[in-house]
Amino acid sequence: MSWLPNEQKQKERPTSVIPCFPGLSNTAMAKDPLADAGLHFDDLNKLRVLDPDVSQKTTELKEECKEFVEKINQFQKIVGGLIELVDELAKEAETEKMKAIGARNLLKSVAKQREAQQMQLQALIAEKKMQLERYRIEHEALCKVEAEQNEFIDQFILQK
Repeated sequence: MSWLPNEQKQKERPTSVIPCFPGLSNTAMAKDPLADAGLHFDDLNKLRVLDPDVSQKTTELKEECKEFVEKINQFQKIVGGLIELVDELAKEAETEKMKAIGARNLLKSVAKQREAQQMQLQALIAEKKMQLERYRIEHEALCKVEAEQNEFIDQFILQK
């Protein structure tokens, strides 16, 4: 019988014979007593506890669960990759942030150095102006002494 196609196997399933009892209605006699007991025949004429529809739905649900688990695993891999990428970007951002802070601090120190250098140069300029003023006054005094000496020489030459 196992060599017969499923359609023929289903036709050759054993049928339970319900004896005709007086007092029972026709609908009660039409019911399968094995089905009432929770026993069913499958496509291979094996006795099963589960209804074939329930068994099929259970198998389908099992397959759907496998697909769902595979999709969840794939999703977790994708999310894991995304998390790694975000971590790398965070590290790069932190590195760039530290570089920017260093550059800002360097600019501040350069600005302070320039300010200090500017103050030194201004002090040097003031010192040089004072020195120039002293030299100007000394020049005027020397010019006055020269004029007096020239006048003295002129008078001395004229007296002779």
